[in-house]
Amino acid sequence: MAQGQLDTESVVPTAAGDEEDDILASLPTREGWWTTFVLYHGCWMTQQAATSVSLVRAQFAPRPHDLKALSFTVANRSRHPVGAGAGDHPLLTQSPHDLVPFIEVPFRHLHPLSALDALPSPRLLSPRICHPSCFPGASPSLAATSSTSSKDVVVSIWHYMNKSLSPYRPINKVGNGFFLDLDRTFELFIDGFSLNGPIWEHCLGYWKKSIQEPDTVLFLKYDDMMADPAGHVKKLAEFLRVPFTDDEVGAGVVKEVVRLCSFEKLSHLPVNSSGVVDRISGRPMENSMFFRKGKVGDWKNYLTEEMANKMDAVIEEKLKESGLTF
Repeated sequence: MAQGQLDTESVVPTAAGDEEDDILASLPTREGWWTTFVLYHGCWMTQQAATSVSLVRAQFAPRPHDLKALSFTVANRSRHPVGAGAGDHPLLTQSPHDLVPFIEVPFRHLHPLSALDALPSPRLLSPRICHPSCFPGASPSLAATSSTSSKDVVVSIWHYMNKSLSPYRPINKVGNGFFLDLDRTFELFIDGFSLNGPIWEHCLGYWKKSIQEPDTVLFLKYDDMMADPAGHVKKLAEFLRVPFTDDEVGAGVVKEVVRLCSFEKLSHLPVNSSGVVDRISGRPMENSMFFRKGKVGDWKNYLTEEMANKMDAVIEEKLKESGLTF
């Protein structure tokens, strides 16, 4: 399929209902990124993404044992051993995004949800929606989510957007070959206007849910995970109801899971360092786009002290009295 060309043969009817169609048509809009964004259920996204999310809300049927956005290796280690016997482990030849598919993309008005319905239970799925409330009736599922410093997030967004948009906006690039200016990206971000933002609503949605339903929602911090990866892998396994046995710990299985799932290991695998896929619909992307640095504090190479202080002040105000800190 040519870049930018949509697969019109796979277009499916929205089936969201006239009332929902009216809601989608009347959503608040805002300019500033590469295209017009709409505000849907408190989350900024493209019109196509809003249509897809609407379909997911109407058609997606969570199962009691669904698993979302969590480690494929931890959940499946009995079926796919790690360590010496991991030569044919799926993570060595398939992208993590293929093993744990997104729920809302590829856009569901172009590609129906039947592919997810066909997956055996327990399903490993990754939602990209900001708020848990966007999934009516999803509370029986297990959801593990991680968050990191907003300063690192804005830098990652800036890099990711420029990489993903460069084939489609070659004539609009700014200095240094980047399509989006970092200063402009930063200002939009702290104003709460970013893809799937505001970032604080994204974090607070899952944070509050994890407090209300600790048995079904696990909230992890990326910075803490990097500081103690083995401890957090064991914590994740316990949450998933598949705790590591003493024999597994003694045999070094936890360490092998950490090694196999590390950024250094995954980013250098041929499947992740090369190849092009179309996960969004009509916008092929290189697998390497999803692997940049994975370093905590990389924002220091891009943001000024003034920008960092401004970001900290905004986040502190938005998270005030929630108990969540970064």
